Amino acid sequence: MSLPLAPEHPWLAPLAGFTDLPFRLVCRKYGCKVAFTEMISAKGLIYNNTNTSLLLQTCSQDVPLVVQLFGSHPKDIVNAVLCLQKKGFFYFDLNCGCSVKKVVKTGAGAALLKNPSQIVQIFKALHEYVPPQNTGIKTRLGYDLNTSTYLELAENLAALNIGWFTLHPRYAREKFSGQARWEHLANLKKLFPELKVIGSGDLFTAQDGLNCLHQTKIDGIMFARGALSNPYIFREFKLLLEGKDISQLNKKKLIAEILEDFVFYYQQYAPQSIKKMRTILPKMIKNIPEAKKMRVKLSFLNSWEEVREMINLFKGESNG
Repeated sequence: MSLPLAPEHPWLAPLAGFTDLPFRLVCRKYGCKVAFTEMISAKGLIYNNTNTSLLLQTCSQDVPLVVQLFGSHPKDIVNAVLCLQKKGFFYFDLNCGCSVKKVVKTGAGAALLKNPSQIVQIFKALHEYVPPQNTGIKTRLGYDLNTSTYLELAENLAALNIGWFTLHPRYAREKFSGQARWEHLANLKKLFPELKVIGSGDLFTAQDGLNCLHQTKIDGIMFARGALSNPYIFREFKLLLEGKDISQLNKKKLIAEILEDFVFYYQQYAPQSIKKMRTILPKMIKNIPEAKKMRVKLSFLNSWEEVREMINLFKGESNG
């Protein structure tokens, strides 16, 4: 079965250290249609690494879910997928965009862009065990500046009928510097209309998502850093698509609701994760009075009771 892919179905990108099960469930509540696990090492999965198993935590509400893998050899990716299929997973994405040193030095992630034919071989091997429409890729324009490989890659993968092609239109060397070049998304879709193209990169707001769709005519968008600072972005995006005004939304009320959701899901699935709240929650406090002061408070949380006190502040139920 193919994943729901259309302009009105925004996806949540894999974000290392953030898109665990509770975070995904919060985003799904607000309209995320498809979510990804954090990036998972194919070799780590094969050797049953404990941390890798934690990254695969899921539940019946967490669907459809795509497992994003990184690795450099077809055999490793295939063996990892065979393990995942036994665990009940159906959809698989190959990371070809991560430029973190420890990933690149193994020949995985963005390093694969130096040899696009290796990527094609991985997918050919994968398709012996997985329907092509259940596989996809997340990639960059190329590895080195102004050395584009994405069109060659797209041509070969379109011929293999992969399910989706997510492009972050920066070069791997750039990491997140400069500006995402959305014109490459438009070019990709124009040259390969049969390819399901998903856009990523500089989609910080719901309006950015709408602008990207209108400018590129791609099939869908994937929120990453935009969702990290505002899980409500998925609902805002849907409202904009429907021609509705989101400028009058009550930001403090929304933040309180989101904080409550995080407390509920993290206490249910990761009760020892209070320290993680210090990293996640401050990113969501902006464009409201005393935002800086509240971010500082959230950065020093020590208990779930303190989180609830902050929620009451946003609700106006406390004199603190």
